[in-house]
Amino acid sequence: MVKKLVIGLLAVGVLFGVIVALLPSPVHPLAYHPPRKPELKGVLTPNTLLTKAELLGKGKINGPEDVAVDSQGRVYGGTRDGKIVRVLPNGAIETFADTQGRPLGMQFDAAGRLIVCDSYKGLLAIDPSGQISVLATEAGGVPFRFTDDLDIASDGTIYFSDASDTYTQPDYLFDLLEARPHGRLLSYNPATGKVTILLKDLYFANGVALSQNEDFVLVNETYRYRIQRYWLKGPKVGTSDIFIDNLPGFPDNISANRRGTFWLALFTVRNDMMDAIHPFPFVKRLLAKMPRSLWPKPEPYGFVLALDEQGRITRSLQEPSGKHLKEITSAKEYDGFLYLGSLHNDRIGKYPLP
Repeated sequence: MVKKLVIGLLAVGVLFGVIVALLPSPVHPLAYHPPRKPELKGVLTPNTLLTKAELLGKGKINGPEDVAVDSQGRVYGGTRDGKIVRVLPNGAIETFADTQGRPLGMQFDAAGRLIVCDSYKGLLAIDPSGQISVLATEAGGVPFRFTDDLDIASDGTIYFSDASDTYTQPDYLFDLLEARPHGRLLSYNPATGKVTILLKDLYFANGVALSQNEDFVLVNETYRYRIQRYWLKGPKVGTSDIFIDNLPGFPDNISANRRGTFWLALFTVRNDMMDAIHPFPFVKRLLAKMPRSLWPKPEPYGFVLALDEQGRITRSLQEPSGKHLKEITSAKEYDGFLYLGSLHNDRIGKYPLP
């Protein structure tokens, strides 16, 4: 009886494998040979510093991917259901606006408007009353499919990313499997409303941050474990280079304190299984057809790096268990604290800086 059961299960498994092999794949991947991941030693040595973070709105906020703080100390976060909520100084939570999309990167401009990259709706501006206006939805005739993160220059120019011109928010992992450059770095001129493409062919263009003197802007390439630098001033203006390469995790958002430090949020540490299958497009085509429950899982890990303006890692803040803070997607410095957002978690971290 047991033998028949085993044979039956094997037959079902073989049949399932044949069916999966014959189905068309949703991705058309290329081979990618990732660099050997760096060891977690020196400044990257694991620590538990992020366990010192206060947790705002725990259990009451659904995936605050990025955060912003206004002049009254109210903390804003965009949630998975399209709302932008704010945590008041007394801990109460209220809804500020509803984009009916998926708000990601956000930052206040000089006029007090909250500028938001909404994954579905494009580049938005929200006035203090919560009224939403659309600033841009396309560049060069190509619609934004994954408006992601931003930074705002002193002259009002908004630098922002379109992570992928092929895959939308629910399918961001297809972009990982495909290993093709679908992302763009863009700028928005508030005086003219013109959107300019600064860089294209980026591997999931994510976080964006300006340097202290605004002579360059950084853009994270999540699926290449690196950050590119685009020069805005000086002899290299209009060109780009690699700011830092072979990061120990997946870089998500990045922010600048405008005093020479960038805060880089790593969604999680590198995935050995994913790195191992990247050189094999056939395996990735098959994997894309499988239920996502069978895909490599991100390790629950809290990870933030401090970088100087030369691309050196100067500090790491970690939480290896992921129980207090995990899947950190943004880190914003404000008034002596580092505010930490997460794509899937139910809280905002508030870490006291020395």
